[in-house]
Amino acid sequence: MSELHDPALLARLIAVVGAERVACSAQDMAPFLTDWRGRYSGDALAVVHPGTTEEVASVVGLCAGHGVAVVPQGGNTGLCGGATPLPGARSVVLNLSRLNRIRAVDTANNTLVAEAGCTLASIQAAARDVGRLFPLSLASEGSCEIGGNLSTNAGGVQVLRYGNMRDLTLGLEVVLPDGRIWDGLRGLRKDNTGYDLKHLFIGAEGTLGVITAAVLKLYPAPRARVTAWVKVADPEAAVRLLGHLQDRCGDRVTAFEIVGAEALGLVLEHIPDMRAPLYPIGPWSVLVELTDAAVGNGLDALLERELGAAFDRGLAEDAVVAASLAQAGALWALRENISEAQRIEGFSIKHDIAVPVSRIAEFLRRAEAALYARWPDVRIVVFGHIGDGNLHYNLSKPDSLDNARFLGLTPEINRVVHDLVDELGGTISAEHGLGQLKREEVTRYKNPVELDLMRLVKSGLDPQNIMNPGKVI
Repeated sequence: MSELHDPALLARLIAVVGAERVACSAQDMAPFLTDWRGRYSGDALAVVHPGTTEEVASVVGLCAGHGVAVVPQGGNTGLCGGATPLPGARSVVLNLSRLNRIRAVDTANNTLVAEAGCTLASIQAAARDVGRLFPLSLASEGSCEIGGNLSTNAGGVQVLRYGNMRDLTLGLEVVLPDGRIWDGLRGLRKDNTGYDLKHLFIGAEGTLGVITAAVLKLYPAPRARVTAWVKVADPEAAVRLLGHLQDRCGDRVTAFEIVGAEALGLVLEHIPDMRAPLYPIGPWSVLVELTDAAVGNGLDALLERELGAAFDRGLAEDAVVAASLAQAGALWALRENISEAQRIEGFSIKHDIAVPVSRIAEFLRRAEAALYARWPDVRIVVFGHIGDGNLHYNLSKPDSLDNARFLGLTPEINRVVHDLVDELGGTISAEHGLGQLKREEVTRYKNPVELDLMRLVKSGLDPQNIMNPGKVI
């Protein structure tokens, strides 16, 4: 690892946060210099752990004065290397996990103010404690932190009903690249006093500033919930089933997840105590959940009735409806453990794409044909949030030992997948961000005017390019 070449900066950082909060040895920094997937590793002069917004501002201001890059980091659960410093970089990793207070809860306004280092699970729990729901839900919710969720505009399994982080955020507190603090912690649903600045920082992956706190929307807590695992013939049937349930059940359709047989198979192979809910396992399944804030509304009967109608219309082949919270949890565990099962299996070429819901079946059909034509033994692992058009489309070889060579084909495979996504009016990054992984790739698909506008925003807010350089743009 790099040595700290600026003793004056080290001394000033220690003066701000304390010696025990500044790590600069290789051993102490190691956990913060590699991403969750183990794909990216970098170097840093130090890892700093501030505990307040004022300390964050002081650290950023010092780094700006010394020309040292700042890499904001939360739970380090990202999948695109966005929170990992670059190799050989003269940078400081700014880990925000100590900013973990729930500052305020306002049940009348249905808002909660959380600091960036709060885990998503702790925010969900704080909302439950006052009879409310914070609906963002991710497989990593026990370790991911809300600052990272904001910085990547996270989506998750309930975007279908509640939207992603942009939709769930009313205000932000941000430390700017020069060390100033912008206090935009307003819990307003209407404010037409100029540019809505918070949207510059949501999804910016720390390249424009450091999010330190946010005003988040809360919703009535669901008092009725029903979950089902449904076998469908193909993705076209899944999309038609989604439309059927939305027509008949309205916005009570909270989640609608698709799982391919390969994805389910990896979970059954690598995750202990997992069982397939239906036998034989079909090529495609969907996980459906309906929720309602009212009790005694016959939600179970509604879903069973509409699934029966779906069988009659040829939209579903078999289904199991969870009879208890434990059974519902077991169904969700099959979906939520797919990423972990893939990590255990080994590297794969991952795509986090979205197309219009109406084009999902076409994308899957055409992508599969194009890939099999060139790589007949490719393994295609598909799962994702079909309700909002977001698919995790991951490719590998059946024998993990072949994957090292296969990963070398990433540019060629990306051309096949991403060009088709673009043709269908989609995006190559739906919810994971760009980070290091797709920073260059996105320039092939972004409109040049759009890229120029992004560069103007970046240079205007961060003229020194010290905020998470080498990411996004």
